[in-house]
Amino acid sequence: MFKKLIEKGIEKSPWLLHINTGSCNGCDIELVSVITPRYDAERMGFKLAGTPRHADIVVVSGPITSQSKERLVRTLAQVPDPKVVVSIGSCPRSCNVFHGSYSVEGPLDRYCDVDVSIAGCPPKPEAIIDGLAKAVEILKTKRRGK
Repeated sequence: MFKKLIEKGIEKSPWLLHINTGSCNGCDIELVSVITPRYDAERMGFKLAGTPRHADIVVVSGPITSQSKERLVRTLAQVPDPKVVVSIGSCPRSCNVFHGSYSVEGPLDRYCDVDVSIAGCPPKPEAIIDGLAKAVEILKTKRRGK
């Protein structure tokens, strides 16, 4: 009985971990606005996690820079399975205007599997909420298959 109750609670409260891997902060500002009362993603159960060990969904913004690559890989390894990785904005997908820079190590999919990509530079808050809702569905599917 308690196990079912705990599983239902976990399913309804995904915790997000945001990792900035060298972004211009445009996507970060939009992600913060999604959590605030105007868009109120918390009504769908989203909470920001303070540590990778508590996270269910990892949100990555920015191109992967030389400085952030090792930290990204180490942090992703600390997130318990099943996890969902969400790329927010154009930079994690294609490096955008930073492509070819001496300090950019490449797109996010070189280092991990990306489950949801939210396009835009920066994406609108509505698109972020939609992408996070898709991430929750993928997380549910991964948990059932576990």
